[in-house]
Amino acid sequence: MANRQAIEHIHAYVDLHGREMVDFLRALIRIPSFESQIGPVGETCAARMRELGFDEVRFDSMGNVLGRVGNGSRTLLFDSHIDTVGVGDIHEWEWDPFEGKEEDGIVYGRGACDEKGSTPPMIYAIAALKELGLARGWTFYYFGNMEEWCDGIAPHALVEHEGIRPDFVVIGEPTRLNVYRGHRGRIEVSATFKGKSAHAAMPRLGDNPLYRAAPFILGVEQLLSSLPEDPFLGPGTIAVTNVRVNTPSLNAVPAEAEVYLDRRVTLGETAEQVLDQVRSLPCARTARVEIPLYEEPSYTGFVFPVEKIFPAWALPPEHPLLQAATIGYRAVYGQDPGIGKWEFSTNGIYWMGKAGIPSIGFGPGDEQHAHTVLDQVPAREVIEAARFYAALPLFLDEQTP
Repeated sequence: MANRQAIEHIHAYVDLHGREMVDFLRALIRIPSFESQIGPVGETCAARMRELGFDEVRFDSMGNVLGRVGNGSRTLLFDSHIDTVGVGDIHEWEWDPFEGKEEDGIVYGRGACDEKGSTPPMIYAIAALKELGLARGWTFYYFGNMEEWCDGIAPHALVEHEGIRPDFVVIGEPTRLNVYRGHRGRIEVSATFKGKSAHAAMPRLGDNPLYRAAPFILGVEQLLSSLPEDPFLGPGTIAVTNVRVNTPSLNAVPAEAEVYLDRRVTLGETAEQVLDQVRSLPCARTARVEIPLYEEPSYTGFVFPVEKIFPAWALPPEHPLLQAATIGYRAVYGQDPGIGKWEFSTNGIYWMGKAGIPSIGFGPGDEQHAHTVLDQVPAREVIEAARFYAALPLFLDEQTP
């Protein structure tokens, strides 16, 4: 009975503020935030959280924005990355990607789907929990972060540098308002073949590393068919995504060739296994095979070096967080959720994949629109998402007393 009344109050709050959420999203889209430059859009989020009465609003060392409500013994964090990819060829867009256009119930623009669309409902849901007196026993965080260039680095730094480790996480990447419980991971690998440069008119005087890289690349293609598969997450994959040469000119044998690999991993696969597979490919013994280190400074100058290892993860179907999400979804929307997974990767690679923090995904929009010139999100889904976000902790109280 208490939860039923609380949900009625949540519905009333969301109905009252629904239009504000959509307008807020359109304002966020108008602020470019690609290449992890999230300072201005983070300031806009911070200003709105202060207006809504958050207990604390600040930026962390990396430059991610944090808003907190409550000071309870258990912590639920809402994760939404507010950086985006670039726009690519502007002539391929049918509208200004930074206009925040709304037409026929759809909001368009870079980041509408991936992933600014989840920010307004997360912020307003936390504000609702405070205003309605439903935050007792909890600490709630909104975490607006940078993710596009290195999945999981922002939460990794939040936990290990800032000392904030939540008990539960909701990831706001697009799920079409379904509940997702995992996705495949990724390990990036570079294979560098050394050679000897020479004039292209006298190639016999050099050692062309591309002639060793070529059979290696063919071996990558053949490896694809033998990778393991998980019944829920699907198969591992591997692809050559870049080939770079170090050469003094286009009329010279190159001195070096680097082949870059994107290896999608499924449950149970380790970095050591991936490296062993790559090192067994033709000519790999003549190359330097390694996992690159990401150590680019953030826009604040903060550096947090991490290897480009992004583990697969899946929350077990019987986990209390997933059970609470299912019951809460049913109470809010009157039907069972679709339980699924993402095709791409998210900050879940750290939350669950590395740190083992129970996590689910729930957000407006369809991931097929991510990174495309059709980047969009239904306005209705933005509003509806707030109902679930606000209701979830009520049912977590029942499932994890």
